[in-house]
Amino acid sequence: MNVNLRTFRRSIAMAVNASAVKELREKTGAGMLDCKKALEESNGDLTRAAEILREKGLAAAANKAGRVATEGVVESYIHAGGRIGVLVEINCETDFVAKTDQFREFARDIAMQIAAASPKFVGREEVSQEELDKEREILTAQALNEGKPEKIVEKMVEGRLSKYYEEFCLLEQNFIKDPDKTISTLLKEKISTIGENISIRRFVRYELGEGLEKKEDNFVAEVMSQAKL
Repeated sequence: MNVNLRTFRRSIAMAVNASAVKELREKTGAGMLDCKKALEESNGDLTRAAEILREKGLAAAANKAGRVATEGVVESYIHAGGRIGVLVEINCETDFVAKTDQFREFARDIAMQIAAASPKFVGREEVSQEELDKEREILTAQALNEGKPEKIVEKMVEGRLSKYYEEFCLLEQNFIKDPDKTISTLLKEKISTIGENISIRRFVRYELGEGLEKKEDNFVAEVMSQAKL
């Protein structure tokens, strides 16, 4: 076989493998190396690979999620110049874990995420029915004003509601340091690696002049630039 052809086929196989690892990681929240090993063990079968991860690691993480977590930290983040302030409570099971660098780094990342991405809720279960009804009404009116047929408006509204959750629910936002994973995925990874149940309980975010008319700012870029200092 021609050497260039072998190289070409090998590069395609590597690309497919990388794509499968990424997909499995997004579905399970497991680490890249664990996903790769599970895919190798399952001969590339994504469904079986997910089962292997649950059997070996994520099943344990799921069990941990039901355990009581009353320790933890209240982490703060103040944006440069005092323009944005965040307080977030993140719980774990033991005071020992709460004091570890890994847990504190996770708490810091979450505080920065809230400062940059401005979520309104931790998860979609916090969104009130009143808020959902209001948003659904607005989205329905938008779709009808765009001239969409009524028979597909409902499906469009549900799709746009998913975008609403992704924008305003912290757990469904893309992680500012790694947009290929959500905060929910990041949380699952930490539960798996730290070995305790971890939960993001609540947060508050203050922005200077909030509610007053002001120019738009790119807070994601600003927060990230401060993190690199």
